[in-house]
Amino acid sequence: MRGKQAETIQAKAAKKTQTQEKVSRAEAVYRKRFERHLEELKWLYMELYDNGSMFAELCDFLHQFYEERGKDLKKKDIEREKCPDWYKGNDMLGMMLYIDNFAGNMQGVQEKLPYIKSCNVNYIHLMPFLDTPKGRSDGGYAVSDFRKVQPALGDIDDLESLTAACRKEGISVCMDFVMNHTSEDHEWAKRARAGEGEYMSRYFFFDNDAIPAEYEKTVPQVFPTTAPGNFTWLPEVGHYVMTSFYPYQWDLNYQNPRVFNEMMYNFLFLANKGIDIMRIDAVPYIWKELHTQCRNLKQVHTIVRMMRMIGEIVCPGVLLLGEVVMEPEKVVPYFGTVEKPECHMLYNVTTMATTWHTVATRDVRLLKRQLDIVNSLPKEYVFLNYLRCHDDIGWGLDYDTLRLWGFEERSHKQYLNNYFQGYEGESVSRGELYNADPVSGDARFCGTTASMCGVEKAGFEQDDEAMERAVRRDVTLHAYMFMQSGIPVLYSGDEVGQVNDYSYKDDPDKAADSRYLHRGKMDWKLAEQVSDKKSVAGQIFGQLDRLEKIRRSSRAFTVEADARTLTTGDDNVLGIGRVLEEEEILGIFNFSEYNKEVSVDGVNGTYTDLITGEQVSPEKIPLPAYGFCYLAGKKK
Repeated sequence: MRGKQAETIQAKAAKKTQTQEKVSRAEAVYRKRFERHLEELKWLYMELYDNGSMFAELCDFLHQFYEERGKDLKKKDIEREKCPDWYKGNDMLGMMLYIDNFAGNMQGVQEKLPYIKSCNVNYIHLMPFLDTPKGRSDGGYAVSDFRKVQPALGDIDDLESLTAACRKEGISVCMDFVMNHTSEDHEWAKRARAGEGEYMSRYFFFDNDAIPAEYEKTVPQVFPTTAPGNFTWLPEVGHYVMTSFYPYQWDLNYQNPRVFNEMMYNFLFLANKGIDIMRIDAVPYIWKELHTQCRNLKQVHTIVRMMRMIGEIVCPGVLLLGEVVMEPEKVVPYFGTVEKPECHMLYNVTTMATTWHTVATRDVRLLKRQLDIVNSLPKEYVFLNYLRCHDDIGWGLDYDTLRLWGFEERSHKQYLNNYFQGYEGESVSRGELYNADPVSGDARFCGTTASMCGVEKAGFEQDDEAMERAVRRDVTLHAYMFMQSGIPVLYSGDEVGQVNDYSYKDDPDKAADSRYLHRGKMDWKLAEQVSDKKSVAGQIFGQLDRLEKIRRSSRAFTVEADARTLTTGDDNVLGIGRVLEEEEILGIFNFSEYNKEVSVDGVNGTYTDLITGEQVSPEKIPLPAYGFCYLAGKKK
């Protein structure tokens, strides 16, 4: 008996020693990361806030969040540290979805993971799911609690279960981290409204309109048609509060270090629930300063850089995705530098809008010019490319260039909105305007990819020939997106050609916001048709599946490849070439309603059409109306 007791004691002692060794190794990993960034992090923090005690508190909390981070997440962090370019391959494909519209709740999304995998998707962006007030949610961007899930969608345990299931299936999970503002229903805002000075200092409060009037002189409104200025008067507290987006969204004051620290703790809390990618909402607006436009200020870059380092210390497997709605060359600073990076990835917003301009005009010149700019950027810069997302399409195009070709800004915006509503230019599109301003004539546009390509109209009219053209245009646009450098992202439903959902008009909480037109519920009856190659859903799903697998099979689609636009001699036809070592892929895309035959300058030899398997000469490439081809060859 004594021998057995001795063996038990020895086993316990050995287990304790092993545990201590694991803790010691984990602590060593943390200390190495922390010490690598400490000097720069402290320098930037003190430059911004000059508050040593708040910096010390931040450091203590970083260690605490690291200790709380799960073993499997720490393991993933180490794996990704060894392969920091894990997200830059040709196997990444994203999908954006609203949890309730896609599958009811988080448990429903978990049950739908086999379908998501069947779409070749390994990165899902869960649209805003944190707690928001009913009727004043801004689609989930008016957050009232950063650590609580909307009850209808589940709870924090459901989120952790979903991310764990995704991790097991090799699917990365992205969420929106809304740093710029909180809902007026947030605990901080409630206490500020009650007159507590410590919480009022977390926002921008003024007891008269003198300073707000000074701000209004230089700060343009984000949504001119939704609020009369950048401030809202609160009679119950006798103060103005800054509300750049909506009156119920209060701008956070990042000049207060307490705000920065607390938001970083929220960031790390969510990262520890298994989030892989944090989409930082409205990045350029984070820092506010009097007598400026409160856009793109240098302090924003300091904050994002510190956020990047905090992530690399505690959770280096987590990526930062910045939402910066500007043309590519102006977006670039948000990547930081190779030595001091900020965001890992950014949205390619302008190229998306220019793509639809190209659809409406059949003129590829502006799109070619913008792709040339993107292709000239360092390969370390990774863009997310998409045709449609949850938001409207704003026509923020390069009008200085367009004027050289006879396009005037106001009249062209009017044409684009008329075209996509189906009123002009022999359009087959269907959709609605958003935030239309009768004074300026400006407006944005809403609609699903399929509806904008003519699927809705052809289906309503039961026109088989028109439907064939609409499907071809839809697939061609996706094929073009896959040829861009970066990560392609689908909006859920696009893979089966889902059209506009007009039922939002029957919901009083949504009726005033036409963006819900393309945020409709996932049509699972369509998804059931994907194996029927005669159905519209089956045709689109099957052809996208083939394109996605072609993309995964060729290293010429990786970020490391050299990409360039090609000269086709036809302003209706866009050419893109991608080369890595000896492997070369040419993508040729016809944006017109006419059959074409084009030649590509500077390209010789014989290529294989990856769709048909036929041999094609680049000197004589046949293209159907709204059609495309992928040509593969060997670079000599």
